[in-house]
Amino acid sequence: MTVITFMNYKSIYSTLAITGLFLTSNIQANEFEARGNIEIQGRFFYEDPLFPTQHDEQISLAAAPEFYWSWNDSNDSFEFVPSARVDQYDDERTHMDIREFSWVHVGNDWETRIGVRRDFWGVTEFQHLVDIINQSDSVEDVDNEDKLGQPMMNLSLVKDWGITDFYLLPYFRERTFAGAEGRPGIPFVNTDNALYESNEEEQHIDWAVRWTHSIDDLDIALSWFEGTGRAPDLLPRLIPEGFELVPFYKQISQLGVELQLSTEGALWKLEAIHNSNNQQDFWALQSGLEYSQYGIFESNADLGWLIEYAWDERGKDSATTFQNDLFLGNRLALNDVQSTEVLLGLSYDLDFKSTSLLLEASRRFGNNIKVSLDARFFESNKPRDPLYLFRRDDHIQLTAQYYY
Repeated sequence: MTVITFMNYKSIYSTLAITGLFLTSNIQANEFEARGNIEIQGRFFYEDPLFPTQHDEQISLAAAPEFYWSWNDSNDSFEFVPSARVDQYDDERTHMDIREFSWVHVGNDWETRIGVRRDFWGVTEFQHLVDIINQSDSVEDVDNEDKLGQPMMNLSLVKDWGITDFYLLPYFRERTFAGAEGRPGIPFVNTDNALYESNEEEQHIDWAVRWTHSIDDLDIALSWFEGTGRAPDLLPRLIPEGFELVPFYKQISQLGVELQLSTEGALWKLEAIHNSNNQQDFWALQSGLEYSQYGIFESNADLGWLIEYAWDERGKDSATTFQNDLFLGNRLALNDVQSTEVLLGLSYDLDFKSTSLLLEASRRFGNNIKVSLDARFFESNKPRDPLYLFRRDDHIQLTAQYYY
């Protein structure tokens, strides 16, 4: 079944309608920009798939146009960013979404943002524990860095003692998962029959508040989220063909803490959460440092050294891959005209003794073309390890994007 992720959602329609009515009656554009990109992407796997419905290669096409208006001396602006992908095999990855459809108004010491938006929280490199406003678009990539647009009303107050953001989130977005032919992925996740702890299901109104402040070289953020947890539990269920996994979304309260300290050449980072729910309360953290060497070998290039540690109080019972893991990495930025960058990272699970290696490299060609190479390699031999299901999914991913 092809997924059209922004259609048939009454609350999203309501949010878009309210924003659209305002824009229709009020926009007298002083500035208009149209930009975006189109891309072709290929994934190529080294081993035969673990499941018979999967393939050794996967080609897709995607487009993400962006439209931006501003008026009232740039105190008001509107941004519209739709996104679409067509995949060779995976019907779940063939999908469309609205990443941004929002009106922003700037006052003297406050700002309002209404519509569909993406809002990122976090400071660490390999995992973003506190990042909870937007849902992960997991069919885009397995690293969960891509996010679905979230309907919201956001008020931001800017004071000398910090910035306070209030969020009202009137509709919940379910996480996307690869389909039967998608790879890497688990082909027996039934996203059509998701379960919810709340009787209101997707209509449950979530809310959040976040305070951020900088004191000399220290950046601080404290947040509180109340509502439907973005990360589902996958519950097994017997069916005539065998079994399937059904996403179950709990009601949670989450306290988030972010700290980043800048010292000479180094960034010390910490993200910590306390998650309260009706099944099991727990603490989790991600911490580490990034040390940068500038102008290595008397060149323009910078080299960053990364080390982080992930801990989850639930230990091996955690649904996440990162419950007791060590991360090592390097980031190389050539600082050349082509904006060449390379990130190499290795994660090692101290409980299951499994490893995951990633390589991300990108380079511009001319003014409009960007080529990216992503490679991921998995090693796991413990069936209880969440990474075990991906043990044959070593692959490289090539992406060519044209920007206009």
